[in-house]
Amino acid sequence: MASEKLSPTEIAERLQEVDGWVLSDDDVAIRKTFKFGNFAEAFAFMTECAIHAEKLDHHPEWSNVYRTVEVTLTTHSAKGVTELDFALATRMDKAARH
Repeated sequence: MASEKLSPTEIAERLQEVDGWVLSDDDVAIRKTFKFGNFAEAFAFMTECAIHAEKLDHHPEWSNVYRTVEVTLTTHSAKGVTELDFALATRMDKAARH
């Protein structure tokens, strides 16, 4: 999968295709907050996403407090947002719907 940094226009277009993801204030990442019914659901989400992240060899910056998971996706090697970030974002959205 391509890991070239996307242009601001490409990022804006791709953000229209994912639900609730926003560009970070510094324009180098996309972010989203996921809320679940309880801690177990949040942890199950993170476990499923960890498996996808390993398969993509692309890992999120994230934190979990009780039922909330804060996620930031960026491609450090590209110093910005790439298709890898959107691929993982899409998989995370699907995992959250389970």
